[in-house]
Amino acid sequence: MSHTAVSREINEDRMNAFLGKVVSDFGASLSSILSYIGVKLGLYDALAESDGLTPSELARKTGTEERYIREWLINQASGEYVHYDPKTGKYSMLPEQSVALTDETSPFYVGGGFYVIKAMLNAQPRIFDAFKNGGGMYWGEHDPDLFIGTEKFFRPGYTAHLVNSWIPSLSGAKDKLKAGAIAADIGCGHGASTMIMADAFPASKFFGFDNHERSIQNAAARSEAAGLNERVFFEVADATSFPGENYDLICYFDCLHDMADPVGAMKRAFEALNSDGSALIVEPMAGDSVEENFNPVGRTFSGASTLCCTPNAIAGGGSALGAVASEKALREVVLSAGFSEFRRTSETPFNRVFEARK
Repeated sequence: MSHTAVSREINEDRMNAFLGKVVSDFGASLSSILSYIGVKLGLYDALAESDGLTPSELARKTGTEERYIREWLINQASGEYVHYDPKTGKYSMLPEQSVALTDETSPFYVGGGFYVIKAMLNAQPRIFDAFKNGGGMYWGEHDPDLFIGTEKFFRPGYTAHLVNSWIPSLSGAKDKLKAGAIAADIGCGHGASTMIMADAFPASKFFGFDNHERSIQNAAARSEAAGLNERVFFEVADATSFPGENYDLICYFDCLHDMADPVGAMKRAFEALNSDGSALIVEPMAGDSVEENFNPVGRTFSGASTLCCTPNAIAGGGSALGAVASEKALREVVLSAGFSEFRRTSETPFNRVFEARK
């Protein structure tokens, strides 16, 4: 391949600023894998439970090799994921670092994201080939950590917002669920969202559907362990053909944009909802124009969409909405499926929440 030289005048300040950003991204990319190791080996947990540890103390406490721990700690302190005290030579965690990286019950927990990134990076050979030759890659073909990480990453937000703000923002859905309703969770994965709703609304029944068999097996086991299996039911099913009728609520949590046939999925929801039911559609935060996604959230979601969401839809023969689908694109999908109402009811820095009604 030949390249034609193009004369460009370089602004040295802008060049240095850009190179600084690139080096920072190099460090962030490498550090994300080290953070995955830190979460999985309990390194953050050990630091959070201490008043400060030297590398050798952390290695002994976690049964790891001190020489690797020394390098890992320097990396983590450089990225401000852990705190270093030069007077004592010990590493610790500030309260904010500790909560975000170790407390899975907190809405600020982000540890699951490192599982997702690690899994998506492992898909690079397949995605590289798809760039050149077309085709896609189903969710089920990814590294298993993708499914673990997806639940860990999204569950804190669902715990914080689903019952407290998202369901109340819908037309009468909260009252129906309190009185006793039937709800479906499409693309439920490991069932975190399904069981959060079930815990909050004990008079209602919930059905979780996903086309990934291992995820459904995991969800069913968790539901049984939590004592919910008399009113929470999980089944392997496709979004366009899931069973049941007369649902009061049908939910799509961060999954509609992944589907090969989102219109078909919403048509099935239209058929399965009762006349006064609602479809709850939670999607990643994205702008209505391309440039509105030029920010850290848009960068993250478009990256994930390139490596996972869009390939899944293409693998199934779809054109792919993608994780940064505009509200206009989502509206067109919903209305073309037969719904007459579509509105944004709530949002967070990372989510847009919509309701569809007949």
